[in-house]
Amino acid sequence: MEPGNLTRVSEFLLLGFSEKPELQPLIFGLFLSMYLITVLGNLLIILAVSSDSHLHTPMYFFLSNLSLVDICFTSTTVPKMLWNIQTQSKLITYEGCISQIYFFILFAVLDDFLLTVMAYDRFMAICHPLHYTVIMNPRLCGLMVLVCWIISTLNSLLESLMVLQLSFCRVLEIPHFFCELNQMTQLACSNNFLNNIVIYFATVLVGGGPFAGILYSYSKIVSSIWGIPSAQGKYKAFSTCASHLSVVSLFYGTSLGVYLSSAATHGSYSSTTASVMYTVVTPMLNPFIYSLRNKDLKEALKRFFVMAAIKKHLY
Repeated sequence: MEPGNLTRVSEFLLLGFSEKPELQPLIFGLFLSMYLITVLGNLLIILAVSSDSHLHTPMYFFLSNLSLVDICFTSTTVPKMLWNIQTQSKLITYEGCISQIYFFILFAVLDDFLLTVMAYDRFMAICHPLHYTVIMNPRLCGLMVLVCWIISTLNSLLESLMVLQLSFCRVLEIPHFFCELNQMTQLACSNNFLNNIVIYFATVLVGGGPFAGILYSYSKIVSSIWGIPSAQGKYKAFSTCASHLSVVSLFYGTSLGVYLSSAATHGSYSSTTASVMYTVVTPMLNPFIYSLRNKDLKEALKRFFVMAAIKKHLY
């Protein structure tokens, strides 16, 4: 590409899911519903954990952080898509696109690290129950979350700054409903070899590393549960990590599904549709998975609503 054809762009076009106007109200209604359910469900978990002293434990501390991150993760992409549908515009500014990439990577990696920390918490609770309260003290829990934020922020900053080094052509259509890093890199007219190397290494380190940690934790958990003599004891131990295991399976399963779908079909719209699973559906389902069979969380939510009703009646 000749230097004259490169330009300092100011806007991109987000093509979204469909060009058909008759489908736009359906897409808008569907995503607005999923977004509101995601925000409300995760917000209820945060309120339940923060308002109930019985839930001031490491497991629920990490869960409330995960719920906060899930709200932020979904809010990075969905509101802009809804705004574009409502205004019948596909535009997003260059600055807006870079910001979306930064926050999307930040919260996606944070999700990954928090799931790993939660796996470690379950590992300590099941494999080292006598030392659990001593080791998993509030200071260590806070430090672990802080480290997750620092690593995620640095990784997101690096990858966003790498995009800033790229030059783009005049055709700036992104076949997605948000500014996705790989799509942006492929649109560049300048050499993107270094960007691809950084993306691959970052994926291995911040994706594969935590996943390996989760696998190690659960291998020890399974081994420990297997050694429990009674069936009731095994069930009780497994039930404490069943919700987390379901969320981990959903998170990594949908992410892998998006990758395989993209590699197999090479279709932009099929990849876009598949990515909805981990960007919107997974954060929406997390509150249901954690609260469906969790008696402590259900009781905390009941107490929260009862107290809210009493205060409303008094005042």
